[in-house]
Amino acid sequence: MMQTVAFARRTRLVAVPALCAALALTGCGGTEAASPTAGEPAASASAVTATALTVRDPWVKAADSGMTAAFATLVNNTGADVTIESATSPASPLELHTMVMKDGAMVMQPKEGGFVIKAGGTHELSPGGDHLMLMQPTAAIKAGDEVTFTLNLAGGGTVDFTAVAKPFVGAQESYDPGMEMGGMPSASSGAHS
Repeated sequence: MMQTVAFARRTRLVAVPALCAALALTGCGGTEAASPTAGEPAASASAVTATALTVRDPWVKAADSGMTAAFATLVNNTGADVTIESATSPASPLELHTMVMKDGAMVMQPKEGGFVIKAGGTHELSPGGDHLMLMQPTAAIKAGDEVTFTLNLAGGGTVDFTAVAKPFVGAQESYDPGMEMGGMPSASSGAHS
């Protein structure tokens, strides 16, 4: 019986280093297709995360002064939900906003929990709905201007994109505090104080 135990220990002692060597040669389960080729840098965690989300047809409502908003279609290219927790732009401080019914009127307010794009789905940022609110643009945003944005994803990844400003009258939306939005007051008088 002692010989059996000694043989088993010797087998484990040989098997563990052999297993470690095999793992070192194969990496962490990656395939050759996922490995970078010679001269190509390895993908960073944020680059991998950024491929999870595509921003389609981004644009900004041109504005001579005051608040304005950015819109796009967000496409989740993965099998898991993706959450945008916040956004930044050199043009203005930003907030993630949504439109809600409050006291019989549609008002805008910060979006609690961020924008969640379901696995394999899309999420519209549109006038009268969810949008990126440029709170205090440092200069007028004229039609044709390009504005850069960074979306900050849950888990630490980021997605950068550029949106072109264009004139938009729509349903007479106003993204300024206290102004009427298509006949409905904005939430700025309450939500932004």
